[in-house]
Amino acid sequence: MKVAVIGMGYVGLVTAISLAEVGNEIIAIEKNSIKLEKLKLGISPIYEPNIQEYLKKHKENIKFESNYEKLNEEVKVIFICVGTPENKDGTADTRSVYEAINEIINNNVLAKDIIIVIKSTVPIGTNKDIEKLIKNKTNKNIKIVSNPEFLSQGTAIDDAINPQRIVLGTDSKEAIKILKLVYKKNNRKYVITDSNTAELIKYACNSFLALKISYMNELANICELINGNIKDLEKGMGTDKRIGKYFLKSGVGYGGSCFPKDTKALVKLAEREGYEIKTLEAAILVNKNQRIKLIEKAKKYYKNFNNLNIAILGTSFKPNTDDIRESAAIDNINILLNEKANIKVYDPVSLEIIKEKYKDSIEYCNNIDEAVTGADLCLIFTEWKEIKEYKLNNFVKYMKKPIVLDGRNCYNFNKIPRKMIYETIGNKK
Repeated sequence: MKVAVIGMGYVGLVTAISLAEVGNEIIAIEKNSIKLEKLKLGISPIYEPNIQEYLKKHKENIKFESNYEKLNEEVKVIFICVGTPENKDGTADTRSVYEAINEIINNNVLAKDIIIVIKSTVPIGTNKDIEKLIKNKTNKNIKIVSNPEFLSQGTAIDDAINPQRIVLGTDSKEAIKILKLVYKKNNRKYVITDSNTAELIKYACNSFLALKISYMNELANICELINGNIKDLEKGMGTDKRIGKYFLKSGVGYGGSCFPKDTKALVKLAEREGYEIKTLEAAILVNKNQRIKLIEKAKKYYKNFNNLNIAILGTSFKPNTDDIRESAAIDNINILLNEKANIKVYDPVSLEIIKEKYKDSIEYCNNIDEAVTGADLCLIFTEWKEIKEYKLNNFVKYMKKPIVLDGRNCYNFNKIPRKMIYETIGNKK
């Protein structure tokens, strides 16, 4: 089937690849000329494992375009995958969604029956608003379907090709039938509901996972007070089938493009309806405080950071992505720069993005040895494989003072060299 995907950001590009993988022909719309040129050359504008290989594999059945008029060419389904970033007040910015809808209207795409699928994360009621908007513009049979994405950066392509479930928010049996043909595989698990509930499912899932992370971080802080062991606690809880083993890792909080934005958006949505989600408000506050735990620990060793040499290991908000949005590393780098520290940074993937942000104000390193050499302090923010497998004796060998504060609990205490000071989240040692 010929399908269009609007917006070649993280969600859009992965969606286009996953739909091509099951045999669809894709017209991929991207208005950013720099990003579009890269895609036409087969270069991904985002980092995701194996994405280049998939672009090469599907170079014949994914056509990258900027012109919405191309959507008149036998396209039966349009997926809208544009970004909905956070407004200053915590609400979701849906301007790009409505810009895409207006482009569809203005380019006469609605001159035929079509299904418009909203994959972007949008406030409850957005699909119904779009449906009303489009009904005023055409008498054709246009169906609006909420189909939220559940992608995890680092495993996004596999998540999209082999989803745990596909949520479809619509009352149209015709639209459901066609979208099942688009998704192809017979063994898909579908959740069919109304559009409002489908929109809420996305916010609910991300907010629940954020709650788990913040709760574990609270328990980690208690472990430090009672001389407990957070890793043993995680294991003890994770073996309970009612709880499950996922999202029980403590650290310096959650980040990325989804959890921070979606938790705040759900709080605002509740406020709009006159309700207060106290649990979620607490999780957001816990996360804010958790992000600077390493700075608090470092104050035990140094009264201030003026002219100290500090190594930062990991700047992406999690491994296997170059995404630095809402990364705890960014908050800490800003604090350290404000206190006149000398900062050296290592990350195996996101250095170019960090360079765009900080220019010449910090030093960029191609390996861990280079980053820690001469350092008075080392802070770990991302549990990259390269960092987890680093030889611990090298901290002692290269650092001026081997003080390592680990925000992701990368190392086993039993293997820490005697001359190295090592602190984690959730262990008092």
